[in-house]
Amino acid sequence: MNIQDHNRPVALITGASAGIGRELARLLAQHGYDLVVTGRRIDRLEELRRELGAEYQTRVIPLRADLADPRSPDRLVADIKNMGLSIEVLINDAGFGKIGDYSEFPWPTTQDMIQVNLTVLMHLTRLVLPDMITRGRGKILNVGSTAAWLPGPYMAVYYAVKAAVVSFSEALWAETRGTGVTVTCLCPGPTHTEFHQRAGMREIGPLGVMTASDVAAIGLRAMERGRRLVVAGWRNALTTAIMNLVPHRILLIAVSRIHGR
Repeated sequence: MNIQDHNRPVALITGASAGIGRELARLLAQHGYDLVVTGRRIDRLEELRRELGAEYQTRVIPLRADLADPRSPDRLVADIKNMGLSIEVLINDAGFGKIGDYSEFPWPTTQDMIQVNLTVLMHLTRLVLPDMITRGRGKILNVGSTAAWLPGPYMAVYYAVKAAVVSFSEALWAETRGTGVTVTCLCPGPTHTEFHQRAGMREIGPLGVMTASDVAAIGLRAMERGRRLVVAGWRNALTTAIMNLVPHRILLIAVSRIHGR
């Protein structure tokens, strides 16, 4: 397939089969983008293609990818270039967490979590960023988490990689200033998605929990404005501000009680 004659800008979205990634795909379709969407569940991506194509006349190209495979970023970008497409927007949304005692975690699970949450994000960014800088335009949105503000006992790996995502994104925001390219990090707090179920966590109640569509809208606005960092929702922004003032020892005890057994 070659659609280079189609003049709509193209966005690549990882983790687009559900949650915040799916809602970002919908919003970008509304804003006139064609989409390349990737995830593990091709049936959901095909459903998204049909839905957005019918509603917004958007071209949606679903590409199944197991992002735990270190070769997946090179393959994705190669496939996109073979279609004659240039990526104007990169949204690194794919990610998952697992709850449990780190000493009992199988190493392959830890390795996959680092690969999907962090390494793929860095790798895809490295693959598309040079072309964006050469063209003098482009936007990258990395999905971090308010978990980046503190260590996470019983979710140690997930919290650690999200802290790395925030640090990496902010550094690239500074490196790309003046190039026409922007890098934004979106940090959601508790959000109604499949994350908690997949992580093996208790269900979260409605109080203070945001919808994926609201989080996506905040992230898209911040990306369009070229903001460096945005925490989704005033409650989460207040919480992160308070966490900067509380001694880590107290935070560690609190998070241990939330996630611990």
